[in-house]
Amino acid sequence: MTKTGSGDAQAFYGRWAQLYDLLARKTPGIATLRRRATSACRLEPGDTVVEMGCGTGANLPFLREAVGPEGAVVGIDFTEPVLRRARDLTAPYENVHVVRGDATMPPISGPVDAVIATFVVGMLSDPDGAVDDWCELVGSGGHLVLVNAARSRRWYGPPVNAVFHAITVLSTPPTTKLRYEKPPTERLDERIGKAHDELRENAVAVAHETHAFGVVRLTGGRLE
Repeated sequence: MTKTGSGDAQAFYGRWAQLYDLLARKTPGIATLRRRATSACRLEPGDTVVEMGCGTGANLPFLREAVGPEGAVVGIDFTEPVLRRARDLTAPYENVHVVRGDATMPPISGPVDAVIATFVVGMLSDPDGAVDDWCELVGSGGHLVLVNAARSRRWYGPPVNAVFHAITVLSTPPTTKLRYEKPPTERLDERIGKAHDELRENAVAVAHETHAFGVVRLTGGRLE
């Protein structure tokens, strides 16, 4: 997760860190998705990969497996309770580093071999700007991978999107808000669209796939 200028977000994700961790690891199909995202990073042993908004660290073991003991994995997040869980998870690995910081202003210098962000850009007020900065962090020939959830575009989308809307409202801090200037799913679609479009504009080769009835979008790009 990332700092978006709201104390509500930090309090929300800190309060629900244990449940968030459970969903991040045990949701059906989530392990397969995380492996697909890791594969899209095109990592090799010895590489350095940075995860923006690493949360409780569910991706970090997969990334560490890909770069091997000679590589380096850096996870960045701004919520201390979820970072504690990430640190506990990765304690056996000397080459996995969990850092508290803002993913829109990452406390790391490049170039790195890959950057990955899963379910992050939808929370950012300037998602395309963040993606542009992440592209600059990646070295020539490196990869940027985005995984996000948005409304399904498939023919059977309406019932799927109704469920997705309910989940989005419950998972958007503060959950006590009953009326929004713009529906949360519409705002989410806009932000994710901007982020993935920015990646496509910066990349010389792009791969895209969808999962979970078209709700989850995975886009990976190789940068110049």
